[in-house]
Amino acid sequence: MDSVTQACLGAAIGGVVMPRLGRRALLIGAALGTLPDLDVLIDYGDAVADYTRHRGFSHSLIVLTGVATLCAGLAARWSRTRDLASFWHWWWLFTLCLATHPLLDAFTTYGTQLLWPIPLRPVSWHTLFIIDPLYTLPLLIGVIVFAIRPAARRLLAALLGVSCLYIGFSLGAQAFVEQRIAPFLAQRGMSDDPILVQPAPLTTLLWRVTVIHDGAAYEGWVSLLDGDSPPTLAPWPLGDEWQEAAQRTRDGRRLAWFSGPFLRYDIRREAGRERLLATDIRLGVPGTHPFTFSIAERGDDGKWQPMASERSSSGRPERAVMQRLLARITSPRVEPITAPE
Repeated sequence: MDSVTQACLGAAIGGVVMPRLGRRALLIGAALGTLPDLDVLIDYGDAVADYTRHRGFSHSLIVLTGVATLCAGLAARWSRTRDLASFWHWWWLFTLCLATHPLLDAFTTYGTQLLWPIPLRPVSWHTLFIIDPLYTLPLLIGVIVFAIRPAARRLLAALLGVSCLYIGFSLGAQAFVEQRIAPFLAQRGMSDDPILVQPAPLTTLLWRVTVIHDGAAYEGWVSLLDGDSPPTLAPWPLGDEWQEAAQRTRDGRRLAWFSGPFLRYDIRREAGRERLLATDIRLGVPGTHPFTFSIAERGDDGKWQPMASERSSSGRPERAVMQRLLARITSPRVEPITAPE
C-alpha cells in the first residue's frame, strides 16, 4: 500500500496499543509503519533484482518479529522508557506496527515475501488496490481526532475496526466475482487456467479479470453492479514464442518465479540493438503496464545473450483504454474494455 496508508495504520495501532504515550504513540507507530519500505533505497544491482527483491527481507514476518523483540527489549531497559510500559506492552506495540505493514501489502497484487528467507513465492491476495481511499480514510480521521484529543482511544479503535471490516468486504467482493465468472469460464474450457481477479484502481466495486489461455491473456472487467450480464474477455497475445529464450536467462526465471504465468514477452529495438522484453501484466491495465524489463539482447550471431536488466518504457499509453477504464469506474454498466485494434 502507499506510504500514507501505512503511516496511518501504524499510527492508529500505536494509539490503540499504547494510549498512555499520547501523541507520541502516533509518531512511533507512523515511523514503524513506514520502516519496512525503506528497502526501496537499496540497489540490488539491476532492474529485475530491484523489482523482485522489494518486499523481501524487510517485509518478512520472521525478520520483523525479531526486530520488534529486540526493540522491545531495549525500550524496556532504557532509562527514559522503561518506566512507561512493561516489556510485553512494548513488544505488542513494535510487533503489531511492524507486522501489519507486510500483511496489508499482501492484500495487494505486487507480492510480499512474508516468510523470507524461506524460498516461497511471494504472497498476494490481490483484494486491494495500492491506493484505496475507503480503506485509508477511517484511519486518517481516527489519527487526526486522537492527535487533537488523545482521550479518544475508543473512537480510534472503532475506526481501525472499520478499515479491517473493509478488507473483509474486499475479500467477499472478490469471492463474488470469482463465483460469478466461474460458469462463463467453464463453458469455454478455461476453468483450470491461471486466473487473477483484482480490484480496479481506487475501487472495490469494479474488478479486473485476467485468464491465461492458449498463449493469450484474456482480460475483462466485472462490476458488482452488473447484474446478470455476461462478462466480456478480450485476448492479448503474450508472445509465448519468446518465452523459452527468456527462461534461459537468470532474470527471466526470476520474473517467472515472482509474477507466475502473468508475463508478456516482446521484441523491441533499443539502444541500437534488438532486445527481449518481459512485462508483468498483473500491474497496470491492458495497454499501460508500467513494469517492463529488457532482459536479453540479440548478438551478432543472432543468439540471445543475457544482459544486466533495465527498466524499459512500456510504450505509448493507450489513451482510449484509459478513457474507457475511467468510464467503467464511474458508470459500471458500460461495455467492458476490449483490446485496441
